[in-house]
Amino acid sequence: MTQMTMTMRKRKRIALVAHDHKKRDLLEWARFNRDLLAEHELYATGTTGQLLEDELRLQVRKLKSGPLGGDQQIGAMIAESAIDFLIFFWDPLEPLPHDPDVKALLRISVVWNIPVACNRASADFMISSSLMIGEYERLVPDYQDYRERIRGEAVL
Repeated sequence: MTQMTMTMRKRKRIALVAHDHKKRDLLEWARFNRDLLAEHELYATGTTGQLLEDELRLQVRKLKSGPLGGDQQIGAMIAESAIDFLIFFWDPLEPLPHDPDVKALLRISVVWNIPVACNRASADFMISSSLMIGEYERLVPDYQDYRERIRGEAVL
C-alpha cells in the first residue's frame, strides 16, 4: 500500500479520554502538563472534558460522554484528520459495557497512524517530545486502492 503525508500543525489537536477509574490520573497528568497543553487545542468526552476545563481553566471542546457516543465522535474526527493524537487513559482491569467502543477507538487510531498514549508514562513521552513544538509530517496509508476495490465488488 502506498502512503501519503499529512502535516500536523504546530498547534496540535489533542483528544483526552479517561474511564471513570482513570479520571483522577488524567487530571493529575493534565495539571502537571497544563502549560504544554495550553499551547494546543483540546477535545474530550463529556464528563472528562468538564473536569479538565474546571481543573485547568483552559477551553476544552466537549463531546458526548463515552458510553453515549463520545468515543465514536472522537474516532470520526480521527478518520477526518481533525484529531492529531489521542491520550486515552483506559482501565484494563475494569470491564465496561462499551468495551467494543474502546477497541474501535484504538483501532481507528492505528488505521490513521496517530500517536496514542494509554498511560501516564507514554503520555509524558509524547507531550514532552521535541516533535510537539513544530509541524510534523505524518505518514498515512493511501486507502484509495482499497476504496476502489470495494466499489468494484459492489458492482458485481
